[in-house]
Amino acid sequence: MPTRADRHLRTVRLAKDCSELGARIRTIHCITGLPPREIQRLFFNDPQAIPRGRPPDSPEWYHSANLLYRTDASIFSAIYRRLRHAGFGAGETLVGAYRHYQMVCQAPNRISFDRAFDLASHTDGIWIAKSPSFEVVTCPACASEFLTALGTIPKTEGCPFCKVVQRYGNDPRVQTSFPTHPLPDPTVFQHGMAMLRWKKESGANDNREAPLPSFPGDMQDK
Repeated sequence: MPTRADRHLRTVRLAKDCSELGARIRTIHCITGLPPREIQRLFFNDPQAIPRGRPPDSPEWYHSANLLYRTDASIFSAIYRRLRHAGFGAGETLVGAYRHYQMVCQAPNRISFDRAFDLASHTDGIWIAKSPSFEVVTCPACASEFLTALGTIPKTEGCPFCKVVQRYGNDPRVQTSFPTHPLPDPTVFQHGMAMLRWKKESGANDNREAPLPSFPGDMQDK
């Protein structure tokens, strides 16, 4: 059974993770319950390094944000919801979901950690929110999960991912944010499958040397 010291160390580790992701003192305090003065003493030796400014207000912001911000917010929120449904605690889920969001979306990330905290608060009705304002729904057309106001019936018109697809050919900003990646050379896969079939047919104990596959452009021996 975890001791009181174990629980405190876990809380401090969570606070450290939050501070490294750019959280302000208010955010860390809400997530961990640590006193603001202790948070400043532990993680912000330089007072000038303390994140400042007006805290995010997602219920006001999300519905007026541009398409790319709403898309990023939906990506984070979908990851957050999946982890929460898997049984993880809110604080650990927030940190894990935000790190995963950073890996999925190209830097610089449009959603700050404080914004992610605010979105999670208003999705679960925790921390700074008394009740939920958002929910994650599934688009009936593309099957993507996206963030919307609580109680909204999922429609294609409200899906930011459907809009991204519609605008992709004509909007350079969308193309830059979601670059396409070249498909692998199918011949590589074909040669790999040929090698697997050869090994299966020759048997596990057969020491015969495998024939070298030929690739497009190889010179044939004369």
